[in-house]
Amino acid sequence: MAQNKNVTFGPVALSATLTTNILNPPTTTGGTNCGTPTTYVIIKHVRIVNKTAGAVTCSFWKGLTGANTAGTEVIGQGLSVAANSYVDWYGMLRLDSTDFLVGGASAGTSLSFQAEGEIGLA
Repeated sequence: MAQNKNVTFGPVALSATLTTNILNPPTTTGGTNCGTPTTYVIIKHVRIVNKTAGAVTCSFWKGLTGANTAGTEVIGQGLSVAANSYVDWYGMLRLDSTDFLVGGASAGTSLSFQAEGEIGLA
């Protein structure tokens, strides 16, 4: 059975560049003759907070670093967050050490991303 650790990610101010790397699990290195284990994260909750007086949209993709390829959209695509409000997402999104959560907002530093989940060894 996995011995995962509960973790919090962020908060991170979202930029206006939709290919910004938001989250990527780390790798582990070191040791002798034991291979290189990798980690994974399981995102269970995401909160996007809007600190402005106007609605702002955000979009997220799961995939390669700096990529937002069609068909890899997750969490929200053009998701509108009302002025001075927030949006919550609940699920079980797994990211391996080769996966990146990328995305951004329609207006830079208007939205912040924070998440909770687990990290474990793959």
